[in-house]
Amino acid sequence: MKIKWKAWIPTVILSIALIVSLIWGYNQYKLKNKYEISLSNQYQRLFYDVKKHVENVQIDLSKALLSNSRDQNVLMLSQIMSESSSAQDKLSQMPINHSDVGKTEKFLSQVADYSYYLIQTHLKGEELTSKQRETLFNLQGSSSNFNKELSEAQNKIAQSMENTTTAQLSKVEEANQSVLNTQLLNLEKKMGKSPELIYDGPFSEQNLGKKPVGLGTKKVTLKEAQKIATDFIGVKKVEEISTYENGKDISLVKIPSYTFNIVPENTSKDRAIYIGVSQKGGNVVWMSNPRAVSKVNISMKQAEQKAAAFLKEKGMENMEPNYSLRYDGVGIFNFAYKKDDVTIYSDLIKVSVALDNGEIVGYDANTYLMNHQERDIPEPKLTQEAAREKVKVDYDIDSIRLAIIPKGSREPLCYEFKGKYRGSDFIIYINAVTGDEEEILQIIKNENGTLTF
Repeated sequence: MKIKWKAWIPTVILSIALIVSLIWGYNQYKLKNKYEISLSNQYQRLFYDVKKHVENVQIDLSKALLSNSRDQNVLMLSQIMSESSSAQDKLSQMPINHSDVGKTEKFLSQVADYSYYLIQTHLKGEELTSKQRETLFNLQGSSSNFNKELSEAQNKIAQSMENTTTAQLSKVEEANQSVLNTQLLNLEKKMGKSPELIYDGPFSEQNLGKKPVGLGTKKVTLKEAQKIATDFIGVKKVEEISTYENGKDISLVKIPSYTFNIVPENTSKDRAIYIGVSQKGGNVVWMSNPRAVSKVNISMKQAEQKAAAFLKEKGMENMEPNYSLRYDGVGIFNFAYKKDDVTIYSDLIKVSVALDNGEIVGYDANTYLMNHQERDIPEPKLTQEAAREKVKVDYDIDSIRLAIIPKGSREPLCYEFKGKYRGSDFIIYINAVTGDEEEILQIIKNENGTLTF
């Protein structure tokens, strides 16, 4: 009997090994499917959103070209501005080297800012000139080409996901970056052919070349930046952290940064968080946790309080909430720096809060780090009453305060007059030193929040 039992031992061992192999193989198959779904859902959703916004830009540009009504044009141009800004925001959430898509982001900024410039000319009572209509026509053509390139890129990414091998999936972050960068670089080359915009609006090459003043001076190492990123998310929450390679043009980026991919504790890799830390100063420039929010459980007011508490916890003092937007189950809040009862709109931070559980899912301090510095705020030379005389008599004022606003390379101190004109909400900025009318913004309020145009 012992001899027979020994003869069966190899068979038993081989059977066990076969069972283990089958289980392992099945688990690998499930893991592969999980990664494929993760890649497809996360990045194609962002791609789809960018494409949707650009389609809306193209449609509204066509309508603006056909319209002869100033009121309709202001509405269309406001929508164009909003859609192109949203497209740029979605593009910025992708874990890519943003030095590689500078032309694309520049185009989207130009569309938004040129629309804003035309809105201001309409508010002054001026009609569109033939040259301005020609520029709009060129932008419409560029947005059409951009949309076609996005469609092709989206299809290629989908095909790449289908053809991704198990070997590639073993290094899923590298596969992600390779697929995204390849398609976006192809898009970038063609976007470089878009015409330049030349006009005296808020956007200019001079502003593009501006150097950040709020970073500090210390150069940080990759290891130091990794610790900063981990501390920002919370050491106990981080299970795994990896680094994305910098693009070859990293030195041309306004704020050169180390970029990290963080997998939170007790979370699958498809719930990765992306974060950028400046190489100079070691500041967290941005953070994105692009998870889906299926159900709204908290109000925008509660979310705003969580955003304010988050900024205070991170040492960002004297930040005042201003405008907000609700989008895809997320509350997006703008906070401006405040000093000596003067609101400084140049120093802006954007915080995104998930409306299901109040988690902070987005942080953008680009504008703050570009502009924040110690300022000698001048004394107003005009009184409130003298500034009020510069505003239309039938403008119904709700509130007045002092604010510093960005105007190209200038930061004028202004009286901010919030109020109503013919049933619509506006803000008028009168220079508190010279008495010039610096800016007019229209306030759009709806169920999703408050925006300025």
